[in-house]
Formats: sequence, structure tokens, C-alpha cells
Amino acid sequence: MKKKILAAVLACALSVSLIACGQTDTTEPGGDTADQAATYTVGICQLVQHDALDAATRGFIDALNEALPGQVVFEEKNASGDPANCSTIVNGFVSEGVDLIMANATPALTAAVSATADIPILGTSITAYGVALDIDNFSGTVGGNVSGTSDLADLEAQANMITEWFPEAKNVGLLFCSAEANSRYQVDEVTKYLSAKGVTCKEFAFTDTNDVASLAQAAAEFADVVYIPTDNTAASNKEAIANVLLPAGIPVVAGEEGICTDCGVCTLSISYYDLGRTTGEMAAKVLTGEADISTMPVEYTAATPKYDPDVCELLGITPLDGYTPIEK
Repeated sequence: MKKKILAAVLACALSVSLIACGQTDTTEPGGDTADQAATYTVGICQLVQHDALDAATRGFIDALNEALPGQVVFEEKNASGDPANCSTIVNGFVSEGVDLIMANATPALTAAVSATADIPILGTSITAYGVALDIDNFSGTVGGNVSGTSDLADLEAQANMITEWFPEAKNVGLLFCSAEANSRYQVDEVTKYLSAKGVTCKEFAFTDTNDVASLAQAAAEFADVVYIPTDNTAASNKEAIANVLLPAGIPVVAGEEGICTDCGVCTLSISYYDLGRTTGEMAAKVLTGEADISTMPVEYTAATPKYDPDVCELLGITPLDGYTPIEK
């Protein structure tokens, strides 16, 4: 009987030993259990599909995946150019309790800011945060739960670009969407610089896609050169604009490369992919607690002077030195 009890005890001890050998010790010095890699849900609200915003979203996702591999779930939604859809999308993100919202373009940003004061919000492709969020004397940091990146290129340099490429131009048409506050800001600034040079500026502001072609036609009848700022509605309708202005022989100077490509002569443009990457790097710091979003200043990226060789050839324009051809 004693032998049977002893055998049973030994068998039990062996079993416990084998189980212990098969387990992973997750305790660290001091007895604390090691944390598993955290996972995060990031909601992306993009105003509309076009080259610049698409590139910014792609850069954001790539950078965040590199910084936090396998730890981020993205919910990517497109508002199809309707600001009301932005509100619906971001309110859905808030209801779900996402960890961070990336707002791509100004209407997405303003919708997100209206929807939550708690979830971190990073904007991208925003020209002027002070204008977009109605902040007086904007100092470079939004504060609260908002920060991000800006696509603003030097507007005085853009105005100078117009007169350097087209020194004989007397009339410049300003083609933009009146519903986009950042477009209004750019147009006002460029007008100020051109007017100081004695150039006559006239606005041709469309309200939506329905009157883009008619306003482009009116601009063609007035202008020696047309300036188009970084404008989402214009970017989504650049083919319609090009179909009016190029046959009329009217050159376009654009605020960004996406609009310039196959439509404009030259641009002073940032890389929206790089802008998105910077935003993704900021997001990683916010999610992991490495940075406090309330103290993060808005970040910028360098702009590059470029020209479209096909449009230059079509219009018989010789590119200026110092400009890089747009790759297609």
C-alpha cells in the first residue's frame, strides 16, 4: 500500500514538472508580468480621392506600420468630397472609441474637432491651421487634442514664380473653390503679392464641381495666366480645367504637383507622401505616449520647384533653370 501511494506521489510530481517545462515565464525581475505589445485602432477620414490626398494617406499608413509593426488596425473611410460625410465618419469613429483619428484635408479636420475633445486628432494636407480652426494669432501649436502637418508652401515664392515664368503677364485669374477656407487664404496672399507688382488679379470662384468648367472658361477669357492654389475640388476636377485652359493656350501655375500634372506649367510643391509619413511618425509617438499631442507643434515639409514637360511643350514654353521635371 505504501509503495502505491509513493508511486502516485512521484507521478504527480513528474506531471507538474513537465507542465512547468512547457510554460513560458512572463515575469520580469521584481515579479511583474511582461506586457504584451499594445494594439491600436486608427480611424482615417479622407475628404476626397485624388492624387495628393491619396499619397498622404498612403505615407501615413506606411510610416505608422513601420513604427508599430502589426500593432495598428486602420479604418480608412472616404467622404467622397462631401463635408457632411466627414462628420458622419468621424462621429462613427468616436462611437467606436478609436485610439486616434487622422483627418486628411480641412473639412475632415474641422469635423473631427467638432466631434471629440478627447481622442487625439492629427490633421494632414491642411494649409493653415489657424484659418481652418479659426485660431487668432496662431503660434504653430493648436493645443488640446489636435496637431498634425501642413502642406503650405511659400506663397510669396509662388507669386514670384508667376512673374518669373510670365514676366509679360498683366492679368492673373485665380481659380479656386469658395467653400474651402484654406483656398481663400492662399488666394488672398498671392493676390497681395501680385498686386504689389502691378499685376491685375481677378477671382473665379466655383462653389462645387458643377460650375468648374464654366468658371475655367471665364478665367480663360480674362487671364494671361491662371493660378490654382492647393484646392481639393480643383484637384478632383483638374481634367475638366485642363480641357478648357490648355486648348485656349492659357498657362496654369499650381499650388501643388497633383494639380500641376497634365494641367499646369509649374508648381512649388511638397511631397504629400512625405507629409503623410511625417504625420504617421507623429501618430506613433502619440499612441505610445512618447509625445503629448497638446504640445506638439504643426510640422511642415520642404517644397520643390517643378514643371510639367508635356504641358510646357504643348504651350511652347521653355522651362526655367532650377525646376525639376514632374515624373509621370
